[in-house]
Amino acid sequence: MYQHKPLFRAVVGMRGWQRGCGAQTQAPVQTEVQGETQAPAETQAQTSAGTQEQTAADSDTAAASTQDGSEDSVYVEPIAGISGDFICGMDASAVLAEENSGVIYYNFDGEEQDVFETLSQSGVNYIRLRVWNDPYDEDGNGYGGGNNDVATAVELGMRATEYGMKVCIDFHYSDFWADPKRQHAPKAWEGMDADEKCRALYDFTKESLTEFLDAGVDVEMVQIGNEINNGMSGETELPVVTQLLDAGSRAVREISAEYEKEIQIAVHYTSVTNKAQVDSLVANLENSEIDYDIVALSYYPFWDGSMKNMQRVVQLIQERYGKKVVIAETSYCYTSEDGDGSANSLVGIDDLVDGYPATVQGQASMVRDVCAAASEAGALGVFYWEGTWIPVGEATADNSPIWEEFGSGWASSYASDYDPEDAGKYYGGCSWDNQAMFDFDGHPLESRNVFRMIFGE
Repeated sequence: MYQHKPLFRAVVGMRGWQRGCGAQTQAPVQTEVQGETQAPAETQAQTSAGTQEQTAADSDTAAASTQDGSEDSVYVEPIAGISGDFICGMDASAVLAEENSGVIYYNFDGEEQDVFETLSQSGVNYIRLRVWNDPYDEDGNGYGGGNNDVATAVELGMRATEYGMKVCIDFHYSDFWADPKRQHAPKAWEGMDADEKCRALYDFTKESLTEFLDAGVDVEMVQIGNEINNGMSGETELPVVTQLLDAGSRAVREISAEYEKEIQIAVHYTSVTNKAQVDSLVANLENSEIDYDIVALSYYPFWDGSMKNMQRVVQLIQERYGKKVVIAETSYCYTSEDGDGSANSLVGIDDLVDGYPATVQGQASMVRDVCAAASEAGALGVFYWEGTWIPVGEATADNSPIWEEFGSGWASSYASDYDPEDAGKYYGGCSWDNQAMFDFDGHPLESRNVFRMIFGE
């Protein structure tokens, strides 16, 4: 996410953030969280909204936390009735850029270990990887945000597959971040009419998926577009966007048939607080006879309203349109500290959700409760967004040379011409480091185990 990605909601160097739709700059809000939440335990500090009134200021858990938000252990209650096939997903798109920048990931014993192995051991069963067409300037300098071209995603997908996790490919159909605020066409597609762009999108989808599958990546789901409420690939007219979706869908179905591999197609929207808009967009898919399987929704509880409302949207889509639903993006902070000197999207002070402090326990409780609400509503599962995106360098250091060279910040200065309104003004580091599930030094947080604990493990 950086609409839903630090990048689109965070203004680097400022304490505010901009919502991806760009309609307004929003102040932090206290969000009412409803739905199934875990009950308090006598021996554990838990923070489920509606069952406790503890906050970061008065929570015993918060008081016991270290400065970076870490705790010796966390506890969440298992989720009653959860399916054994429930998706416990993780977007890990920035991993390669992180490692190229010098980041080392560790296992729970403090030993250096492939982060994908650690994720698998923690109960993650699905990895989501974003794909940009050409995230480089004419001199080959990366735009940042992981420099997530096809080759990068293939390498990460192979590692995820090695450790038994399925892979979701998230095509942005852009050279950089795509969300409700910006949907820039790839540079190579500029000047194309609708038919030409549809053909280019179809070709790119088929060629890219061929690379993934030939490399042995276990692609089980493909997103054709990212948070496309207000457009896609430079197009804002709904009929043209619908044509593009049809082109992407046909490409996935043809590759699926060619490789005799079932691949689910997802169409991704956000802003679930605007239920009428989401309903209208999904109705258009139905009326236009778009061939797809899943509606993917972003849901950030500190931006996107109550869990009860999210459940209503999930249920509406299932009941009215007969489509499966997945929560494609969610997250929460475990600390209010900043790890790299680049301001965080969720500060973790006056912008928290009531009952969920900025602690490792607070993070675990939030993830558990989002999963519980999604499960109760019948969703396929939940993907946590960029839980491996941690700082490079020290918070007091000038880390811009690292961000610029390896693309480990949300945007580099090289993206300025392509995205002048945001990257051109606010390029810098990671504004998501306090929402990762690894600490600033690469050690896994205890909240990582939430994906096992919800099954009673």
